[in-house]
Amino acid sequence: MEYRDWLIIKVLFEEKNITKTANSLFISQPVLTVRLRQIEEEFGVKIVHRGNKGVFFTPEGEYLAHCAESALADLHKIKERVANIGSEMTGTLRLGASNYVTKYQLPCLLKLFKDKYPNVELKVTTSWSKDILNLVYNQEIHVGFVRGDYSWRDEKVLLFTEPICLASMDEIHLKDLPNLPKIDYRTENTIQTLLDNWWRENYSRPPLISMTVNNVDTCKEMVINGLGYAILPDRIVNEIPGIYKIYIRDKKGIHVLRNTWMHFQKESLETKIIHAFVNFVKGYKF
Repeated sequence: MEYRDWLIIKVLFEEKNITKTANSLFISQPVLTVRLRQIEEEFGVKIVHRGNKGVFFTPEGEYLAHCAESALADLHKIKERVANIGSEMTGTLRLGASNYVTKYQLPCLLKLFKDKYPNVELKVTTSWSKDILNLVYNQEIHVGFVRGDYSWRDEKVLLFTEPICLASMDEIHLKDLPNLPKIDYRTENTIQTLLDNWWRENYSRPPLISMTVNNVDTCKEMVINGLGYAILPDRIVNEIPGIYKIYIRDKKGIHVLRNTWMHFQKESLETKIIHAFVNFVKGYKF
């Protein structure tokens, strides 16, 4: 079995579709089909069956798909250890970050890191924080930037904390919120729970949601155009001219805050580029 074969099995198991798998791997469908047949001949078993709705894996195929995860992870480790032997800082650094961090924090940080270590290749995955944490746990990425306070038994570093505020183009008052149009947006489960708890502490009826949008940037634009108020991290709105903000507090008068963390596994620091990156981030001013 070659590296490409394990990758074919892994991607096909995820996609359950020959066309999508071929496109993801930049090979033709006939080439993919031939290689699958050769893999089946090598193991002497049927790996997949084709149906009207795609492909489904046999028990033997599912076992090989799980083996593919381990085989690819082991190969990544071998490459990293080999790159770690020499004195030059080279290799691939696999990172993951929430959508917010990717847009507002990561580009500048990565540019400065690349300026210092130009021979390091960067691969970045963007997703929800809980998914990034799973990728770190499964060693599919080396370092994850996660928003919110998740349970984690390995290494993590607090990068920055920001207050949560009510934002509106018009002056508003806390006592009037249940009667004012609120713009809601899809966000991380941790912050949604945080905001839901704050609301229940202060009001006996739900907010008057006038619209729900897909992301925080769209929400910000709706606020700027005077369509309602929103509850947002301060950094999202702190440069909007004329914005009216109220920082929300809990019953003890303490600001409701949102934390952003860097998560990684301690053993990964044995690799030079990961160790260098973690130290670089620790010294970076967010």
